[in-house]
Amino acid sequence: MILNFMTITLTHFLLVSAVLFSFGVYAVITRRNAIMVLMGIELILNSANINFLAFSRFGGLNIEGQMAAIFVIILAAAEAAIALAIVLNIYKRFNTVNVDEVSILKD
Repeated sequence: MILNFMTITLTHFLLVSAVLFSFGVYAVITRRNAIMVLMGIELILNSANINFLAFSRFGGLNIEGQMAAIFVIILAAAEAAIALAIVLNIYKRFNTVNVDEVSILKD
């Protein structure tokens, strides 16, 4: 006989999403490396996906939340491809990927 001690509720999903969002914001704010900033943005987008799916399941959105999550995944893939191309061009020109050291782009 299997006993179900804990059921997963909307609060659990929101808590995991908040933790991921916090890690993502921390990575974007504190990191100087452009690749780490991009990883922080990916964490933020994944926390949004968790929210979309959680509200889709528990909020009665049915398929709309899942479609929004798929759209965010497609957006993240396009963002990663474009951003990595930009980072590679910056590295090719300046030999660094540190965001603070690339101040010539302002001119």
